[in-house]
Amino acid sequence: MIAVERIGLGDVGYQAHPEVWVLMAGIVAIAVYMKRVLEPKAVAAGHPPMSRRQQTWYLAAALCLWAVSDWPVHNVAEEYLYSVHMIQHMFISMLVPAMFLLALPPWLFLLLMPEGSLPYRLLRRASAPLVAGISYNALTAFLHWTDVVEASARYGPLHFSLHLIIFLSGLLMWMPVLSPVANWRLKPLAQCIYLFMMSIVPTVPGGWLVFANDVVYRHYDTPQRLWGIDALSDQQAAGAIMKLVGGFFLWGIIVTIFTKWAGAEMRRDEEERKARQKAVREAKAAAAEPVMLAEDMSPLTFEHVAEEFARTPAPTEPRP
Repeated sequence: MIAVERIGLGDVGYQAHPEVWVLMAGIVAIAVYMKRVLEPKAVAAGHPPMSRRQQTWYLAAALCLWAVSDWPVHNVAEEYLYSVHMIQHMFISMLVPAMFLLALPPWLFLLLMPEGSLPYRLLRRASAPLVAGISYNALTAFLHWTDVVEASARYGPLHFSLHLIIFLSGLLMWMPVLSPVANWRLKPLAQCIYLFMMSIVPTVPGGWLVFANDVVYRHYDTPQRLWGIDALSDQQAAGAIMKLVGGFFLWGIIVTIFTKWAGAEMRRDEEERKARQKAVREAKAAAAEPVMLAEDMSPLTFEHVAEEFARTPAPTEPRP
């Protein structure tokens, strides 16, 4: 029987990740160039500047991406706990892409992808709900294939490449909901249905991990156990994270979209009802008004007629 050694986070040796630092430097450089060079030109052309909310989303996305890609999270996810690996993938494939899309101004998107250009048309087709949904879920299932997990955990460049692929796939997946181009987004109810379908497929590999009787990924079945968590419990936690946390996150987005849509519909119906009532009141008031003279709009009475006859001279007969 293999002796199990309980270790702590301090026992996870520090490892530099220069590829992550280069990526983060590029993200910062893009932000600086966009703010100092592109935004003034866009504002001069009549576009709104990047809002404080968009800037906050960009900063949050960059920090989250850095946190889950660098030491110690990346090392723990790659060497010790598959549950941390699952959290890492959820951030990279689901949360961070959504944040970056929320931070992207429409003018910047159209500057990068001019309307009608070949990249614009290709991206439009790739981000169509059916294409984006199928590709995202197919990639999710592929990444949980045993050989893929084992290989990505052992080879750093492959792991980094897969992270890039799932990030791009996540961007496409969110396009029907968060696209900077308004006519690329689905209607609110269609968005709810789309996200509900996105929440169903990941439950399959998640349930497989939860109810497996043995450790699926041997790479994580090591004698050194971080915080004393055994491999099977770690695997079950990973499945629960994928099945429940990811599902609850998408369901929360669905509830938010539906609530906003229902509120807007109720306000519109109330405004239409008030407009109809006002029109009825004005029509009734107009029907109840007396006949008016064209000159002064005063009521036509007998006295008015007599005064007009008195002011008009009597006609005279022409002389023979």
